[in-house]
Amino acid sequence: MIDSGLRDRAGRHVTLRPVDDDNWRAVADVAPRDDQRDWVAALAARYLLLSMRSEVWTSVAVYADDTVVGHVMWGVDDDGSRWLGGMVVDASEQGRGVGRAAVRTLTDWLAAQDGHQPIRLSYHPDNVSAATLYGSLGFTPTGATADDELVAELTLS
Repeated sequence: MIDSGLRDRAGRHVTLRPVDDDNWRAVADVAPRDDQRDWVAALAARYLLLSMRSEVWTSVAVYADDTVVGHVMWGVDDDGSRWLGGMVVDASEQGRGVGRAAVRTLTDWLAAQDGHQPIRLSYHPDNVSAATLYGSLGFTPTGATADDELVAELTLS
């Protein structure tokens, strides 16, 4: 379990846990709001498959107390940078601070692994919600793109 002690706006404890035999179905069923499907997969199941088929990505379940409420994955690039990807918070859980707590929890954990490597992610330029969230957490656009997405970086001191 990855735990930074953070809580969402409802006071629920947000943690990241391995995807396992007990929770994979709940994680696979996580679905964003309909208006977000231009930017993220319709179900987190797509990201779980990507993690299973790739040696780069590792999926984790996002929990609020004891309930699966989302998915996020992380990986290490050839240059040693850490990447966040495939973040989906279930539509019914959005707007409660779950995504913010999940990103902070994962970036804190990644920084503790090797605090000298940057942490990167990418988002579509039209995804204003993602840009706002990531910017408020200290990610700054690098000017680079990955596919049709903007790359942003959190530089750790």
